[in-house]
Amino acid sequence: MVLENEGSRRGIAIGEEAPEIRSKAWFPERKDIADFRLSDHKGKWIVLAFYPGDFTFVCATDIEELMKSYGRFSEANAEIFGISTDSIYSHKAWSETSPRVKESKIPLIDDFKKGISADYGFLNAESGAARRGSVIIDPEMRIQYFSVHNDALGKDVEHLLNALMGLKYIHDTTPSAEGHICAVPANWRVGKKALDIDIVNDIGKL
Repeated sequence: MVLENEGSRRGIAIGEEAPEIRSKAWFPERKDIADFRLSDHKGKWIVLAFYPGDFTFVCATDIEELMKSYGRFSEANAEIFGISTDSIYSHKAWSETSPRVKESKIPLIDDFKKGISADYGFLNAESGAARRGSVIIDPEMRIQYFSVHNDALGKDVEHLLNALMGLKYIHDTTPSAEGHICAVPANWRVGKKALDIDIVNDIGKL
């Protein structure tokens, strides 16, 4: 059974290649159901916003808040996709009727067979729904951020955006010298100084 398969327990590892996604998606901006393949978006940062279900209360706030920051994600070369174990027709109906969701441009991916949630370690074996959380994938299609949390806790979109910007800074910054690494400290924000660390000589200094 899908609910008991190894994928629902294994999760994913930071730095590994993101599992391919092939499914249908509802694209609300153009009001269209179309094929979706994750690898078609290689070269972009990708945010996968997993949530338990359409027509639920907290999930609608996730989409609403992500949409409020949609332009900032786009400016960072990032695309956002919502995923739940609902069908594409449920996504369409929710998008067209929910007061919080109907203004959203965020495509919603069909995971009715639960394979995507299982592959990414989000499948709740008891409920059959996706757990709430987020994944950030870099332009080379590697996992760089993974978060899963209590279904009753909505996403902290400011944190998610800041995590994306920090990862993007690390990705795009060349270390100043051989043996150095670029790192982002706690509570870093765009415009603040990051860390240029000499991995031998800076031990114990920070």
